[in-house]
This record gives sequence, C-alpha cells and structure tokens, in this order.
Amino acid sequence: MTYTFIVRACSDLPVATCCRVMKVSTSGFYAWRAQPCSNRDHDDAVLTNAIVDIHRMSRRSYGSPRVHAELRLGEGIRCSRKRVERLIAEAGVAGIYRRRGHGCTRRDGSEPADDLVQRSFDPDEADRLWVMDVTEHPTAEGKVYLAVVLDAFSRRVVGWSIADHIRAELVVDAVQMAIWRRQPPAGQTVAHSDHGSQYTSWAFGRRLRAAGLLGSMGSIGDCFDNSVAESFFGTLQLELLDEHRWTSRQELALAIFDWIEAWYNPKRRHSYCHMLSPIDYEATRAA
Repeated sequence: MTYTFIVRACSDLPVATCCRVMKVSTSGFYAWRAQPCSNRDHDDAVLTNAIVDIHRMSRRSYGSPRVHAELRLGEGIRCSRKRVERLIAEAGVAGIYRRRGHGCTRRDGSEPADDLVQRSFDPDEADRLWVMDVTEHPTAEGKVYLAVVLDAFSRRVVGWSIADHIRAELVVDAVQMAIWRRQPPAGQTVAHSDHGSQYTSWAFGRRLRAAGLLGSMGSIGDCFDNSVAESFFGTLQLELLDEHRWTSRQELALAIFDWIEAWYNPKRRHSYCHMLSPIDYEATRAA
C-alpha cells in the first residue's frame, strides 16, 4: 500500500526521495511497479481519484460517511463503506470532526416565553419549527456576530444576520429574512430560542407577534434545549471559522455568506436529512 501511495501522491518528487521518506527500498518500489496491475488495483485507483475529488469539493470537510454517500447518491458509484474507509486512509485525506461549541447570547430572565418544543426537534413539515441562536468569532479587527434561524424540518438556514454588535436588531434582522423567504402562515410556526437578552427584547417579541410566530424558549443554561442550533454552530466552527485567521470583519462575513448559501444549504450532505443537502431534502419531501 505504501508503493501505491507513492505513485498517487508523490508523482512530482524523485522516487528515491519518496522511498527514503516512506522508509521503503527504491529497488522494491521498481520491482512492485514492474508487476502487472490487477483489475482490483485499477478499480481502487479510479475510486481513489473520485474520493479525492469529492474531498476537495467538500472543502476538505467530508469524512468517510459523507464521501460514501456522495459516491452512492451523487456519482452513482456502488461500493462498500469499509472500502471507502480503506482508500481514504491510504490516500491520506481526512474529514473534520466536531468539537462542542457554545453560543454567546447573554441570559436575561425578563419576559420569558413558554417552552413549546420540549426538546422535540423533528417536525413533520417545513416551517413548523424554527430554531435560533447567536455565535461570535474573532478577527483582527474585532468580533463578528452571527444570528441564524434554522428550519428544524430540514436543518436549512432560512434566515441569518451578521454584525459587529450583539444588540437586538441582530436577531430581528435574521428572523426578518426568514419571514421574507418563507412566508410562514400565521399561528403555525414556533420560533424557539434560548433566554438571551436579544430574544427577550421588546423589539424581537414585537416582530414575532407581527408575523404570527409563536415564541418559545428552552430551559435556562441547558444546551440540549437548543441542540439543533448548537449542532449547526459546531459544524460552522469546524468547517469554516477555525480553518483560518481572519484579517477583517468583511472577510469573515463574506466567507460565512458563501459557506451558508453556496455550500451548507444547497450541497452539504446532512446525516439528519438521510445524507441529502437541506434544500434537496425539502424538495424530496415536497414531491
């Protein structure tokens, strides 16, 4: 397998150098290369090229489960999960695995709403349950704050807002985008959040009431009461925020826009959505 890796990954380097680094003999490499290539080795090479392309397409975020799903659902290539795991290891590519993140809303006990969700984040239809939260990330210019609204049905980001502050208008702008995009029927959509002061503000409550949204808040200090938003921010942190040192707020804001609108919503395969993207999942369920 080491010889195969040298051929695939080190084609631009001298063979002797590659063999010395990989601690194998040059003569052994040439003897191996002189042997006829089996059909299985050829198929593995073709499949490895497809795996590397998928990994690159995923912004180097996919591990074996999503690579396997993309091969099967996106490329129509039938192969076992274990084979994909083996070829990924041989090719030296790896996905990004989640660490737990934290939101940044400031808790406020004023005017709390009832918990209408009770940790049940599996609605049967779109626009029956929206979940909302805020996160922050530093740049060389200072922090950027991101508020999101996700449809729990598909985990799709239906509204978002970016600012250099964490005032109430940040979350109002995010829910306003969601209302404009989705046009939810009055009295049928629950808008669930934590007890951050932005979500207990008069301006936010007024916007919910005007749109006929049903406000809901989880328990104070319990991340599981808003686990869908926590999970989304964990993915964003790993796949984008922690991948670079951001020089300006504008640079990070543009990257977040691209990640949400060009990658996460339309293309990124989500385990909750049976390895479809959020947009594709909604389209499939609506058909």
